[in-house]
Amino acid sequence: MASNILSIGQSALAAAQVGLSTTGHNIANAATPGYNRQVVVQGAALPQNFGFGFMGQGTEISTVKRIYNEYLGNQVQTAQASKSGLDSYYAQIKQIDNLLGDATTGLSPVMQDFFSSIQDVTSNPSSIPARQGVLSTAEALASRFQSLAGRLEEIEQGVNSQILSSVDSINTYAQQIASLNDAIGRAQRATGQPANDLLDQRDQLILELNKEIKTTVVKQGDGNYNVFIGNGQPLVVGTTTYQLANVVSPTNPERIEVAFRASSGDLVIVGDAGVVGGKLGGLIEFRSQTLEPAQNALGRVAIGLADTFNAQHQLGFDLNGVAGGAFFNVAAPVVGSNSTNTGSAVIGASIDNANALTISDYRLQYDGANYTLTRLSDNTTTTFATFPQIVDGVELNLTSGAPAAGDSFLIRPTVNGASGFGVALTDPAGFAAAAQTGAVGDNRNALLLGALQTAKTLGNGTASFQGAYTQFVSQIGNKTRELEVTSGAAGKLLTEATTALQNESGVNLDEEAANLLRYQQAYQAAGKVMQIASEMFDMLLSLGR
Repeated sequence: MASNILSIGQSALAAAQVGLSTTGHNIANAATPGYNRQVVVQGAALPQNFGFGFMGQGTEISTVKRIYNEYLGNQVQTAQASKSGLDSYYAQIKQIDNLLGDATTGLSPVMQDFFSSIQDVTSNPSSIPARQGVLSTAEALASRFQSLAGRLEEIEQGVNSQILSSVDSINTYAQQIASLNDAIGRAQRATGQPANDLLDQRDQLILELNKEIKTTVVKQGDGNYNVFIGNGQPLVVGTTTYQLANVVSPTNPERIEVAFRASSGDLVIVGDAGVVGGKLGGLIEFRSQTLEPAQNALGRVAIGLADTFNAQHQLGFDLNGVAGGAFFNVAAPVVGSNSTNTGSAVIGASIDNANALTISDYRLQYDGANYTLTRLSDNTTTTFATFPQIVDGVELNLTSGAPAAGDSFLIRPTVNGASGFGVALTDPAGFAAAAQTGAVGDNRNALLLGALQTAKTLGNGTASFQGAYTQFVSQIGNKTRELEVTSGAAGKLLTEATTALQNESGVNLDEEAANLLRYQQAYQAAGKVMQIASEMFDMLLSLGR
């Protein structure tokens, strides 16, 4: 009987030790990111039949359980991906909003100065200083267009750099998750018990990964995590990783694309739709939905102003009685040939009607018989078999060579409009203010040039230069305010989800302090049981002497 008491005391002592160790572990990791509270799962040992009945044999520790709610954990991960994506988008678009909306650095003040200088010429058409004022304000306007374009290019380069960094982080997290899958699997197969701390580390890595890109996690029967992104591209399958890579766009050398390395080793461009959520998703969405349209919109204003002004200027005559020439330089559309093309075709593009220009880019594809031109902003298609072809104010031609089936081209009509905007006229006397030759005091063409400020010469006659600029600046401002609000709302959702998870899985120091006292008392009581058992042994031994 004494031996039975001793074994019971030993089991109680061991259980109290495990409880104290677990409680101490919880307290030590209360501030550890991703740590989830652990509890001892304890039960009564199987009783022994002594004839007169079953007598208890003490206690057993079945496991140390990790308190984790997968449903709440998934909510936190989803909220984190959304919050990171919105924050990333907002941080980028705020730069453009500040740039274009600023009264001192925006386009509106210098455009107003330029047309005001033309009004000065109408008052005194033969004045060289007034004419020089037109050239000076035109140079200032060109400088502002180029400065804004340069700043947008800098933002684009910054986005490319952040995409590179984000992809590296994603690959690092994927490798670490795969390594933990292996370590967890080996540990649990060897012991049959959950590897709690390793599981915490893996879940924390999943959360960190969702800061970079939204993931879908599928838990396998063996405890491994399979991690997928985008449209189902695998990132981690068991202990195997499928790395992402950065590649230069085959049609636009200024654009960094995210690619997926297939099991064959080939790189497959994921596409913007395949990168969703997280910092990376926010960057990709910002680039396609705001940055590139902003570059195109600014370029359209520049091309529209230059082309329309040139057309009217060439109808007039300068102080020397010579017909006016080009006042501004007009940037040509950019055509990018896909690096995978097998044909020799060279596609040329030129502005046919600036009034009809959109702010969209276009994809031209050849199927062996026909060409299909897709407007990327709304996927509207135009199919034709021969050149030349005019679509949305852009004339397309086959400059040389011949296409092969499957060849494609990216056409960007207005992307360089602002950076290529410049003043072609250098002589103030060459300003064609007159409507007829030999009329020194004639200001009729200058009046028509000044009237272009408010004329609706863009968007198929729906907007003026100033109106078109104000419209897209307003759109960016509205989108910025929208993202500010939605980012704040996403932050609250993340906080609520994190709090709900912490309330269930996190360490409560007050509770752990109470557990510490409880296990301390249990330890002392178990020690007392063993003391009594020892005294009983000593008494039995003394009786036998």
